[in-house]
Amino acid sequence: GKSFMQIEWAAQIPGDVLILAPLAVASQTVEEAVKLSRVVRYCRHGDEVQPGISITNYEMMEHFDLSRFKGLIVDESSIIKHYEGKFRNMLIERSASIPFRLACTATPAPNDHMELGNHAEFVGSMSRTEMLSMFFVHDGGDTSQWRLKGHAESEFWKWLASWAVCIRKPS
Repeated sequence: GKSFMQIEWAAQIPGDVLILAPLAVASQTVEEAVKLSRVVRYCRHGDEVQPGISITNYEMMEHFDLSRFKGLIVDESSIIKHYEGKFRNMLIERSASIPFRLACTATPAPNDHMELGNHAEFVGSMSRTEMLSMFFVHDGGDTSQWRLKGHAESEFWKWLASWAVCIRKPS
């Protein structure tokens, strides 16, 4: 059902929207759009984009000028999980000026705070570094883990709820 949610979200954006997805998912999304009486066009290059909603696979992102889009959706957004990832860094940098950004996953990791930080940075809420400094403390030693500051736990979840949402149906 995730495809239905992102298609309907994209349809509400005033301007062109690009969906980035894994290769196998892109064609499925085009088919799912028909069930909602929506049109999603599969494109492999920016020259193929027409007004409305377009979709391409991650590997083709370099062939698109992201600044021309008003909305950007990352399907299977766990691809931005790793903070040192080349794709994550390129995506965040190239999408910073897009006013509407949506990261979609059917398997969120609510206890993976670093993944939440990457998603926050992608949607423009706060950089991962800012999130860490505000809400976390670095455990040194052998673990080298970040843990939520006890006094900041409530504020962390309030902040998270200010930009993250769980969508259950397109309406």
